[in-house]
Amino acid sequence: MKFGLLPRIILAIVLGILIGLVSPVPLIRGFATFNGLFGNFLGFIIPLLIIGFIVPGIGAIGKGAGKLLGWTAAIAYISTIGAGLLAFITAKALYPSILANQSLKEFANPEKALLKPYFKIEMEPLMGIMTALLLSFVIGIGIAALKSDLLLKVSNDFRDIIHLVIEKVIIPLLPIHILGIFANMAHAGQVGSILSIFIKVFAMIIVLHVAYLIIQYTIAGSAQKRNPFSMLKTMSPAYFTALGTQSSAATIPVTLKQAKKIVKRERVADFTIPLLATIHLSGSTITLVSCSMAVMFMQGHSYELTTMLPFILMLGITMVAAPGVPGGAVMAAIGLLESMLGFGPAMTALMIALYITQDSFGTACNVTGDGAITAIMDKISRDSVEDGRTAM
Repeated sequence: MKFGLLPRIILAIVLGILIGLVSPVPLIRGFATFNGLFGNFLGFIIPLLIIGFIVPGIGAIGKGAGKLLGWTAAIAYISTIGAGLLAFITAKALYPSILANQSLKEFANPEKALLKPYFKIEMEPLMGIMTALLLSFVIGIGIAALKSDLLLKVSNDFRDIIHLVIEKVIIPLLPIHILGIFANMAHAGQVGSILSIFIKVFAMIIVLHVAYLIIQYTIAGSAQKRNPFSMLKTMSPAYFTALGTQSSAATIPVTLKQAKKIVKRERVADFTIPLLATIHLSGSTITLVSCSMAVMFMQGHSYELTTMLPFILMLGITMVAAPGVPGGAVMAAIGLLESMLGFGPAMTALMIALYITQDSFGTACNVTGDGAITAIMDKISRDSVEDGRTAM
C-alpha cells in the first residue's frame, strides 16, 4: 500500500513535535540548516514553476472552442473568486472568536524564537514573482494568438521538467521540511497553540466546502430546473474518488462520467470537465485563503479586504499554475503568499502544513464543483443553439 503525502505530513508533524521536545540543540539546528537550504531552493524554483505551468495553461486554452471556452473560463474564475471571498468573510467574522484564546505574543516574531541554522547558502531566483507572472501571461497569450505549436511544445516540455522537480525532489523532501519546522517550534514551546489552531481551522474549512457546493448546485439546479441535492448526490462518486487521489486530473474519468448524468448535451461535459480540472479550484482557494488568514492571525498581522482582495484575485489566475500533484496548489501560491502577504520561511512552512492536512477535501470540492459549472454551461450552450448561434 502506497504511503501517501498526507500520512507522511501527519507523521512528520508528530515526529517533529516529539523530537523537538527531547532533542538537544545541535540536532534541532541541523534540522534548521536543512530547512534553510530547502526554503531557499523553494524560493528559487517558484518563479520557474509559475512560468512552467501558466504559459502552457494559457497557450492550450487558446486552442479551445470559441464562446464555450470563454464562458467556461469566466464562470470558473468567478466561482474561484467567490470561494475566496466567502472564506475571507467567514474567517474575518469567526477568527477573533474561535481563535481568541490563542496567545499572539508567542507567534509575534517566530523567526526570533526558532534556532538558527549552522550555515546558509543563498539561491537567488532568476526573477521576482510578479515578473514571472507578467512574463507568463505575455508568452501564454502570445502562443494562443499565434497558434504556435512549436512554442506550445517547448512550454509543455519545460512544464514537464518543473513537474519532475516538484514530484521527485520537493514533494519527497517536504515532510522532512515540515518535521524540522515543528521540531524547532516544539523546542521553542510554540507547538501546542499551533495544533489547537489547526483543528479549528480544519473544521471551518470543511464546513465552507460543503456550503459552497450547496451554493454552486443551487445555481446549477435553477439553470437545469432540477433538484440541486439530487445533482450533488449524482456527483458524489467524484467527490469520494478525489478524496483518495488528491488530484483533479486523476479524477477526470469519474467526474466526466457523473457530470454526463446531470446535463442534456454530453459533448459539453466532454469539453468542460478536462478544462475545469485545470482552471477551477474553488475548494483549494477556500483552503488557501482560510489557512493564510489563520497564519496571519497567529502572527498578529492584519488581514483587511484591501490586503486580501488583490491576493484572492491573483490567486484565481495563479491556480492555473497548480501542478497535478498533492499539495500542488499551495506550491503555486507560495509566490503570492511571500510577495503579497509578506510570508517568511516559518509562516510558509506553517501554511504548507495547514494546507496539506486537508488537501484531499479541497480537491474533492474542486471536482464536485466542476459538475455544477458543467450544468450551467450546458444550459448556456443550449440557449445559444436555440437562439440560432453556435456555442461550439
